[in-house]
Amino acid sequence: MTIEEYQRQAARTINWELCDKDNQMHALHGMASEVGEIHGLYQKVYQGHKIDTEHLKLEVGDLLWFIAEFCTANGWSMADMCEKNIRKLRNRYPRGFDSEHSLHRRKGDV
Repeated sequence: MTIEEYQRQAARTINWELCDKDNQMHALHGMASEVGEIHGLYQKVYQGHKIDTEHLKLEVGDLLWFIAEFCTANGWSMADMCEKNIRKLRNRYPRGFDSEHSLHRRKGDV
C-alpha cells in the first residue's frame, strides 16, 4: 500500500460532519493520546510486563491514522510531507546521522 492510498483509505473514517478546524483539533488530541498509549506500554515494562508487539503495532497504526486525518484536514498530501521531511533530513545530515551535525546545527536549520 502506498502512503497516498493509505491516506485515501483512512479518510473514509474521518467524521466529515466536523469542519476542517475541528478535524485538525481532533487529530491533534488523537495524536497526543496515541503517543500516551504507546508510552504506557513501555511504562509497564518497569512493572514487569513484556512489550506486546502486536498491541504496539496497533497503537502505532492509530497514531498514523490521526496523522493522516491532520494532513487531510489541512489539505496536505502525506506523500508530500514524507518528501519534505526527507529533504530536511538530507540537508541536516548530508552523510547520514552524526552527533556533530545534531549538536551544532547551522543557524536557520529547522
